Amino acid sequence: MLFPLTLAGCAHPQQPAPRETTSEVSTGAPAPVAPEAAPAPAAVAAPAAPARHWADEVLYFVVLDRFADGDAANNVKVDKKAPGAFHGGDFKGLREQLDELSSLGVTALWMTPVVKNIDGFVTGAGFPDWGYHGYWADDFQQVDPRFGSEQELKALVDACHQRGIRVLLDVVYNHPGYNSRYLTAPETKGWLRSEEKGTCGQDDVTSCVSGLPDFKTEQPEVAKYLLDAQLAWGKRSGVDGFRLDTVKHVDHPFWQEHRRRTREELGKDFFLLGEVWGGDRESLDPWFVSDEMDAGFDFGFQGNALAWALGRGRTVAFDSYLRSRHKVRKGYHLSHFLSSHDVPGLLFQLQGDKPRFRLAAALQLTTSGIPVIYYGEEVGRPGGDWPANRGDMPWGTRAVQPGAGLPRDEALRDFYRKLISVRRAHPALSRGTHKGLATDGDVYTFLRHDAESGDAVVVAVNRGEKKASASFPWPEAWSGADAEDLLDGGRLTAGPTMEVTVEPLSVRILGRAR
Repeated sequence: MLFPLTLAGCAHPQQPAPRETTSEVSTGAPAPVAPEAAPAPAAVAAPAAPARHWADEVLYFVVLDRFADGDAANNVKVDKKAPGAFHGGDFKGLREQLDELSSLGVTALWMTPVVKNIDGFVTGAGFPDWGYHGYWADDFQQVDPRFGSEQELKALVDACHQRGIRVLLDVVYNHPGYNSRYLTAPETKGWLRSEEKGTCGQDDVTSCVSGLPDFKTEQPEVAKYLLDAQLAWGKRSGVDGFRLDTVKHVDHPFWQEHRRRTREELGKDFFLLGEVWGGDRESLDPWFVSDEMDAGFDFGFQGNALAWALGRGRTVAFDSYLRSRHKVRKGYHLSHFLSSHDVPGLLFQLQGDKPRFRLAAALQLTTSGIPVIYYGEEVGRPGGDWPANRGDMPWGTRAVQPGAGLPRDEALRDFYRKLISVRRAHPALSRGTHKGLATDGDVYTFLRHDAESGDAVVVAVNRGEKKASASFPWPEAWSGADAEDLLDGGRLTAGPTMEVTVEPLSVRILGRAR
């Protein structure tokens, strides 16, 4: 059973256990908290990030602790068999395995928060649950030593940029961790609402999400401290943007000041991707209309893709949903996922049905929005209900901890690699319009067309268990040229009508022949 209310990777509703303070757990006494952050060191020049449209990015999301362990010396209380413990992943490990990302074709990396988390654990989930995910901060001005050093963080970002990979750093403004020192330090204890004090409110801004202490971000002193701390990480690390946690639990004036300061201090193109829980095009618009962030997550994509792949919904209704996503406010973006750290993964929900999972992956990578690949789903990591949806990255026969020996589906990965290659080669798939061509029955066919480049792509997906065809007029954008199969090769001769035959549980992607 999924533990209820898994908001933003932050927590699960639980009562904190007494904070552990033994030398076995503690990584050192926390630095004193000052009401204002110390002036941030000057930014270190980083290699220039690639000049691409953010609409064209393919984003890969990593829970840092679960990906790759590059330095056993920073492992503290690591227990790979315990679902709520640290497993040892760190900056060095991720940097050493960047070939995994670049060879797949991803162009941007989003990683979980890196600030110092609480040293102890909580037990409300029924087992010791630690801050391995990064969302339970204990000091916003230190990097968590279990992930490595600040220099290693900078080296990771630089290495990504050298490969043409942009980096989004996950940041949290709404709350610290359970039992955080911010609750007791004289300088900061008045900054928080908490269940212990009985001061949590009932609305989005003043509630204590999952029982976590809630920063009074509406107070100038609190907002300044948090902004100073997080923007300093942006400057020192050289990241290209932030993924913003728990957006609707912080008020709009804060986000407007955040936008002003990120543009002023981190650059006018510094990208902001926000998580409004349950967000879609309409519910995200209040943050777009005030220009508080550039993009937000479309939580509806997973459920719509799942239902269509399983044959539970009419094709015409799914086409209507995909068309509606194009109504997002001009200049802003939706970002869609099949799996995440907060919901059961799609492959798990499909009960391991990989042919249907491949259909969903094809739909994700041929439709509008910034697609997010959740680490390991491209090699068949099974995921599951929380906490299994945060399992270790499978490395198969490679001796990469903590997921060495976990099986990988290389054929699925190769399918992803082809899909990403096609998306990156065709701006119609990331920036084009959407037109349904055949929206009845099990074969769903649509056209993506980018007027600026003239690029046009036809996608045909068969969710049925029998071979089927769809017929429609030859796309005008191809100007009478033949078509080629961009995934599997082959050619279709131009004519007044195109008839596309698709094998059972398969996809075809067609472009103008060169």
